[in-house]
Amino acid sequence: MNAFLSSQWTPDRVLEWRIRETPDAPFLVSENGTELSFATFGRSVRDCMGHLAASGVGSEDRVALVAGNSIDHVTLWFATNLLGATDAPINPAFSGRLLEQALTLIDPVLVVAEAGLLPAVHAALETSGEMRPIRWFGSGEVPDESCTGANSGPLAEAGSATVTPPVLSPSGVSSILATSGTTGPAKGVMVTHAQAFLTARQSVEGMRVTADDTFYCAHPLFHMSPRFCVIYAALLTGARVCLDAAFSARRWIDRIRATGATVTIGHGPLVEMIHAQPERDDDAETSLTRIGTSPFPRHIAQDFERRFGVKGIETWGMTEINIPCWHPFEEPLRPGSCGRIREEWYEFRVVNPDTDEEVPAGTVGEFVVRPKLPWIVSPGYFRNPEATVKAWRNLWFHTGDSGYRDAKGWVWFVDRLGDRIRRRAENISSFDIEVAANRYPGVAESAAVGVSSEYASDDDIKLCVVMHPEARLDPVALITHLLDELAHHMVPRYVEVLADLPRTPTGKPRKAVLRETGVTADTWDRKAAGLNLRSLRRQED
Repeated sequence: MNAFLSSQWTPDRVLEWRIRETPDAPFLVSENGTELSFATFGRSVRDCMGHLAASGVGSEDRVALVAGNSIDHVTLWFATNLLGATDAPINPAFSGRLLEQALTLIDPVLVVAEAGLLPAVHAALETSGEMRPIRWFGSGEVPDESCTGANSGPLAEAGSATVTPPVLSPSGVSSILATSGTTGPAKGVMVTHAQAFLTARQSVEGMRVTADDTFYCAHPLFHMSPRFCVIYAALLTGARVCLDAAFSARRWIDRIRATGATVTIGHGPLVEMIHAQPERDDDAETSLTRIGTSPFPRHIAQDFERRFGVKGIETWGMTEINIPCWHPFEEPLRPGSCGRIREEWYEFRVVNPDTDEEVPAGTVGEFVVRPKLPWIVSPGYFRNPEATVKAWRNLWFHTGDSGYRDAKGWVWFVDRLGDRIRRRAENISSFDIEVAANRYPGVAESAAVGVSSEYASDDDIKLCVVMHPEARLDPVALITHLLDELAHHMVPRYVEVLADLPRTPTGKPRKAVLRETGVTADTWDRKAAGLNLRSLRRQED
């Protein structure tokens, strides 16, 4: 790993080196038992490159990937990158307007989707009026003829063009990963090859990953963490990755045991869901020794380590800037602290969010970061210069996270600034929720905010609505409407009707007031009402 100069931080060089070092070692193992060695994975990537090239993908193009977790997903990601193109994974739960927005933003030369998701993709493209070539893969049900045609077909039947791969540059854009928007649709974070490499390297160093390790990963591959902290980290070290289709708190310990995992990753709410499962006498009788997590909820951190016999390694970071802060591996647990800044790579300050002036140690302010090497953080938001300039003002990236650094250099996260909603490890766009709500008959305007859930550092969603005169709200009907418009995790738990929204002097909704008000006696709670989203969706189907 340390043999790579920063000018060589690209996936083509890393994959070639890994295949040369340990060609027959196991790399990826799916939930159904399919296993690929590094050499077999390399051959699959080369085959996929030929199919993508035959479908019109070339250097500096963009490929939208609508798929869940699978070995095919990983293969497509690397094949796209090794062609010199950029992959853009989209949440497979998206449909309708959300999917249309994502595809319009990416503006891909090709859309690749799992077979079962092709109808939603085709409908979104058709609505946008910008049909793109579509290729599908997987063992799902083959779509009917209305979703296929001259521009559609199985990826494996696209032919295979002869490919001369370009030599990649660390500054090249590897991926476009979505992050939440508050005053507009979700933004696309451009991730460079150097950035992806460094995140993987930091994960290897921070979690002490070696070739003897087995990762367990059930995090969705449209996120940064499973891609770079797990799969790319395994590529750097020769470790093995057991990749599950989806996370289940109930099955987590059984999957850890069945896969022989020695290391895994988590996010605060998911860690709490695991801890909330009934304790077993044999919870600690596994091969698992480490879990990297952001955050490691302070109220359960020590008990989680005891119960599962693991070391928790807390971090702080985000897609735009990787993971600048790690709890040093050799240091004992400090509940609530996300560790120390990796100062060989990053400059870090805590500033007054109104003035950008640095605040003294122990004072809460906004976290700002900038790199010490070229291309190791995102160059910006794809086709969104306004948001890029706003985030990078005064030559520092403004994270929107608040906390403090103590006199000994330990960093303590406190809260999020602004209107970002974080639910079950997903950043959620309040803007998207509001647009969907405002399309419901009788709603004049709305504001979505995060309110405290039963998990630390996690939100439930509250939707505040103002109705047109004479209109009355049926909350069940509104939730049914939102279920058609939004991904499952974006549907609010709470709904409250207000006479008007509190406003700033410039007329913008004062969401801080709505958050602070929280759940009141006038708030409708779909859980208390016994409304189950999955049952409701089945009834619609």
